[in-house]
Amino acid sequence: MDPPREAVYLRLHRSGELAERARLADAHLGACDLCARYCRVDRHRSARGAVCRTADRAIVEGCGPHHGEERPLSGWAGSGTIFFSWCSLRCVFCQNWEISQRGRGGPVDAAELAAMMLWLQDRGCHNVNLVTPSHVVAQVLAALVIAADAGLCLPLVYNSGGYDSPEALALLDSVIDIYMPDMKYGDAAVARRLSHVPDYVAVNQAAVREMHRQVGDLVLDTRGVALRGLLVRHLVLPDDLAGTEQVLEFLAREISTGTYLNLMDQYRPCYRADENPPLDRPLRADEYRRAVELAVGLGLTRLDGGRAALAARAAP
Repeated sequence: MDPPREAVYLRLHRSGELAERARLADAHLGACDLCARYCRVDRHRSARGAVCRTADRAIVEGCGPHHGEERPLSGWAGSGTIFFSWCSLRCVFCQNWEISQRGRGGPVDAAELAAMMLWLQDRGCHNVNLVTPSHVVAQVLAALVIAADAGLCLPLVYNSGGYDSPEALALLDSVIDIYMPDMKYGDAAVARRLSHVPDYVAVNQAAVREMHRQVGDLVLDTRGVALRGLLVRHLVLPDDLAGTEQVLEFLAREISTGTYLNLMDQYRPCYRADENPPLDRPLRADEYRRAVELAVGLGLTRLDGGRAALAARAAP
């Protein structure tokens, strides 16, 4: 049995620094720069003009133990997911578009969000998994102060689309235990067309560098449950629209060949994919096999997902 490992934010909480981070983050909402769109909207007053369509209260679609996340997160008791509504990206193929593009969910204040975190801990979850949190960093920090006061001690997972500003990541340094960003694209022009966001590749790569600087490669306990580190998701798209080779080369050469990578094969046409061929068809097996071969050839063998892991183990 592994000894309990203290979540990093508890040290900041005891020193009073966590409350100060929450205060600073709330000030950022006055001219918001907490995602890389830099809309500068005063979210204390309104969500009007903000791409995330979220004012000063987070909107939550739901929370609960999730047994379908990556194995180091789900373990045997589940990852304690909190699904935030809306998003700073506008992906035409989003599989959760009712939440991210239509805002299904309801507003919660800091005390209510803290209660969700504590409820997930009481359910025995291995972590608190913040899903699409980039636009609610301030609200998360405010809730975390309350939850830590009430005994929260689970590690935090920051499960983002990877379009995070350096301002937000500075506020989260020594707060987040496990970063889990998407790396969606290797080509900025494709990102602009499919996710309606400028400079995704440069912003995403800078964010992943900073996340890795803060937490390093993913560390697991003896039972395979994540304790701290970076876990990257990359969804392979039809006709290599995701620029998989560029993404994998960046991870292997500029981050670490020890990166824990979920090379995802579950693409299916959703939302407005039928308007954007070749996204109107599922991923072929040969397209995914090539992605796995590229990853293994670059030395990225810490692969999550059934087919990817099997292929990595079978590689010479």
